[in-house]
Amino acid sequence: MKTNLTKVRVTYADTDAMGVTYHANYPKWFEIGRTELFRDMGVIYAQMSSHGYHLPLIRLYCHYLHPALYDQIVTVETQIDYLKRASMKFNSTIWDENMKIKLVEGYTVHACTDNEGNIVKIPEVIVKALHENFKKED
Repeated sequence: MKTNLTKVRVTYADTDAMGVTYHANYPKWFEIGRTELFRDMGVIYAQMSSHGYHLPLIRLYCHYLHPALYDQIVTVETQIDYLKRASMKFNSTIWDENMKIKLVEGYTVHACTDNEGNIVKIPEVIVKALHENFKKED
C-alpha cells in the first residue's frame, strides 16, 4: 500500500500557553498528509476541484497518545485504507520526527461530491492513480 511521509514543524500558533499542540491541529496535519499522498500519486487536489469534484470530510477519528510540542518536527504518515464507489478512507499516524514515538493515530473518511454537493462516483483519474500505486507497493 502506498504510504506518504510528510514532515511538519509545530509552530507557536499551533500550541497552547504550555507549548503543547492544540488538539484541533492534528486533523489539519491529517489533511496535509492526504494532500501530499495524492500529490505523490499524480493527483492534485486543486485540479480535482477545478474539474468539479470535492472530497468533503464525513468522519474523523483521532486518538491522542502523546503531545507534540512547540518547535518539534513531526512526521505525518498517511495511507489509503479503502476506496469505494463514492468514498474513501485515509489512515493517519503522527510520529515524532524519527518515527520512534507515536503521537496520534486516526483516520478520515471522505465522500466524493460535485459542485452542488451531490454524492458522485470518484473520478476515474483518481481510481486509476490509486490502483497503479497499490500495484507498485504489492
